Amino acid sequence: MNNKHLHFFLLMTLVIVAMFLVNLMLGTVHIPVADLWNILAGGDDEPVIWQNIILKSRLPQALTATVAGAGLAIAGLQMQTVFHNPLAGPSVLGISNGASLGVGLMVLASGSIGGVAMSSLGIAGNAALSVGAIVGSLSVMSLIVYVAQKVKGNVTLLIIGVMIGYVATAIIGVLKYFAAEEDIRAYVVWGLGSFSRVSAGQVWLFVGLMTVLIPLSMLLVKTMNLLLLGEDYARNLGLNIRRARLMVIGCSGVLVAIVTAYCGPVMFLGLAVPHLCRSIWRTGDHRVLMPATMLTGSALALACCIIARMPGFEGALPINSVTALVGAPIVAMVLFKRKG
Repeated sequence: MNNKHLHFFLLMTLVIVAMFLVNLMLGTVHIPVADLWNILAGGDDEPVIWQNIILKSRLPQALTATVAGAGLAIAGLQMQTVFHNPLAGPSVLGISNGASLGVGLMVLASGSIGGVAMSSLGIAGNAALSVGAIVGSLSVMSLIVYVAQKVKGNVTLLIIGVMIGYVATAIIGVLKYFAAEEDIRAYVVWGLGSFSRVSAGQVWLFVGLMTVLIPLSMLLVKTMNLLLLGEDYARNLGLNIRRARLMVIGCSGVLVAIVTAYCGPVMFLGLAVPHLCRSIWRTGDHRVLMPATMLTGSALALACCIIARMPGFEGALPINSVTALVGAPIVAMVLFKRKG
């Protein structure tokens, strides 16, 4: 890592700070910059409604986007490295589908079995959705880890992960068929993904978990560099391939599980950001790619938040619509450029 890399990381940090502040200022209610600073500094001279807007809505959303974008981008990079597959993303092993199945069981089956719609439970319902997503995603991840111990080839593991995703999707389809219209609507809204779903009370737990997991992911830089060389070469250098694969899959799986539990299934960030960083730096060295991917993921997530709440829109656009519109052209551009 040289001075050029450090300068880029500093620049990206400044971009993230600027986008973070834009997210705090952007919205249907205009709050002057001076008042924004006073609210963030703990002042209570500003109107209570302004304080609530900043501290209970915009600040949690901006914090969520920052750490969720970083986590998904790192998870995507890890998956693409361990499977040597440029189309691998955080959802490739069915972990996101497991979270969706957990939420589907909570939302779609609750009305049929218990006669209680999750959408009517307020905060308790949101907490139940988070629990369902975590249980579903970690259950699938545990199954994947078990399978990874039994099979040698990455391709076999990848196919099994895709099949698990199909099974989860099929079960969700059956649940939708029998569910009430209100429950289906609640599930569809959850599936659109949102950084604003995390409340002021939940955001610090979410940020705390991601603040622990992201640095732990950084510790796998050497392992990922060896995996990038190929399994035979890495094995000759003394790397335990099975243990390394389990560590990388487990780390990325937990990142995806927690982000999906709090934000819903957020698409394209984990797939697009690693390609963008490789295109910029033209390197496979994860000592550079890991921090670059983390910072770029945060910046892109904040940019998507800004686009989703651009003036002229009534309310906010679904975040998955924005990430797809931003991420798909990035991936296509990078691949065409590489082909040329």
